[in-house]
Amino acid sequence: TTLNACTRQSLDTTHTPLYCEMTTTLMHSVRWVGELSTSTASSSSSARRSSLKSSSTYVSSARTMTTTKLSPSTRRRKKFHSKEHLCSEAVKEPSSDVSASFDELDPEQHIFKSADDEEQACTIQELMVPVAQDLDEMTANLKNVIGRKNPLLIAAADQIFGAGGKRLRPVLVLLVARATAALMKLPDINAKHRRIAEITEMLHTASLVHDDVLDECDVRRGSTTINCLYGTRVAVLAGDFLFAQSSWGLAQLENLEVIKLISQVIADFADGEISQATALFNTNITFEDYNIKSHQKTGSLIAASCKSAAVFSDVPLDVKDDMYAYGKHLGLAFQIVDDILDFTQTEEQLGKPPGQDLATGNLTAPTLFALQADDRLKGLIETRFKDPKDLESALKIVEEKGIEKAMTMAKQEGDKARAALSKLPDSPSKRSLDSMITYVLMRIN
Repeated sequence: TTLNACTRQSLDTTHTPLYCEMTTTLMHSVRWVGELSTSTASSSSSARRSSLKSSSTYVSSARTMTTTKLSPSTRRRKKFHSKEHLCSEAVKEPSSDVSASFDELDPEQHIFKSADDEEQACTIQELMVPVAQDLDEMTANLKNVIGRKNPLLIAAADQIFGAGGKRLRPVLVLLVARATAALMKLPDINAKHRRIAEITEMLHTASLVHDDVLDECDVRRGSTTINCLYGTRVAVLAGDFLFAQSSWGLAQLENLEVIKLISQVIADFADGEISQATALFNTNITFEDYNIKSHQKTGSLIAASCKSAAVFSDVPLDVKDDMYAYGKHLGLAFQIVDDILDFTQTEEQLGKPPGQDLATGNLTAPTLFALQADDRLKGLIETRFKDPKDLESALKIVEEKGIEKAMTMAKQEGDKARAALSKLPDSPSKRSLDSMITYVLMRIN
């Protein structure tokens, strides 16, 4: 039915090759749905067995790694912005309808449990107030689109989209849509704004489902993963299905500029994973390499989706570029923050041993700064911590010589993101976009 609908579309002949490529993707999605159907019966019994496995978020290559406790000084609080500043910038109207978990902004889905964290979670809810109703509609639409195709996907959709969280990217899309609509004096956002928010969330979720397969994760955000519940085959197919559905939705928008933007994101996802995998334990990587990889894995989708929202508000070119810059620098800021937290938080907060990035050879901003400051670290990394005490020594070096500079780097990216909002008129949505930067930086506290 979907393919027939595609053939009935009156497509611009200049874009026909691109839409034919999209149709090919849809044909693959039909095959994937068929494979999902045949997988259901064989996976149901194994699903029951796999759901009994003990929960673990350790990457397989680090399962035997020695858990290292960091010194209390690592957990010192760094306040780039005061809580009072955040509250003054945030939207003031609280809403009981908005639900969001504290890990909303966390690409690795860390879970925070302190009293301070609970206060900051309320702030995230306030930031979402301008788009609360839009988010509710989006979540309902996503469950409907995914679940109606196959009985197994109904359960998967509930598992993927039913839990709290996982909505940072569509939140940003909708906030940019409303902020740029205010600039152009539009009465409301349109259907294409809403659609690009859904596409963005489907792409992000597809990448998470596949990440769980690669990392052999059994639990994400306290819930059992699709991989654990239904097995690797079904998880891969479910992720592929989400990518196919997002491609179909993208074609339906019939906007070549947006199609190019989002298509680049899909390429960036793969490039980022390959770049990370091929650079493990490589002490010669540069900050340029790190920024490119971070953009590909995190910033690209945020930047492209923010610009796409601006495109559908029909704003001038310079404003579209500013929205891309906002998403890019915000994405880099919270990737750097996430890399810092891998060293400074406890195992309970992280859901994995602290310092696991370093232990598995993924050299992030704190490590790169520490490498510049202490030659001993290079030798420890290149020998891959052959002595159990080597990892402990390396973590201490990073703690002492890399964390502070990485914090400064994150703040600089946040400042660049904030500068990109300068052309937008004051509105609740703009204030939420600004306060989102503050919140990202406060996660280091």
